[in-house]
Amino acid sequence: MRIGGIDPATLPAEEVLVLPRGEEQIIFRARGLPDMDEFDTLCPEPKPPVRLTKAGKEPNEEDANWRSAMLAHGRRRVAYMVVKSLEPSEIEWDTVHPDNPKTWTNYAEDLRNAGFSQVEINRIVQLVWEANCLDEAKLERARQVFARGQQLNDASSGPSTEPESTPSGEPANDSASGPRE
Repeated sequence: MRIGGIDPATLPAEEVLVLPRGEEQIIFRARGLPDMDEFDTLCPEPKPPVRLTKAGKEPNEEDANWRSAMLAHGRRRVAYMVVKSLEPSEIEWDTVHPDNPKTWTNYAEDLRNAGFSQVEINRIVQLVWEANCLDEAKLERARQVFARGQQLNDASSGPSTEPESTPSGEPANDSASGPRE
């Protein structure tokens, strides 16, 4: 697929966060996830229990155990996004195992144990959201870049108006008068 001559797959799709550590920097890279299919396969959404009513069988969405399971599912979903989006950072987690959904929610604890403050952890999670969201700031930046490009294309290196007349002189080679001597 190409859009306006550009293959979208060739554009950079990473957000970067640089955290200073004395004279060194720790670089976090986050890539947006194309979809949540892998998560949905590994962690299907919990189904509420069924209760029998006068109308027949109905899902019991008031069930405390189901609500607790849904809360855990939501936390695991966010943790999956964090762990998977940060893969370009090549993090060697202590207790998170990317192939084990039960460990994903340990990401904040691993970061905290590595010496990151809560403010820094919040910025890392914000980086993940930035990589996975299309917000108004990104759209505005793209519009500005597009507008600058249009202005450059409209500008010409030649004169902006046509001359009223052009000077004329003797033709370089006038075939009517024959060869010159």
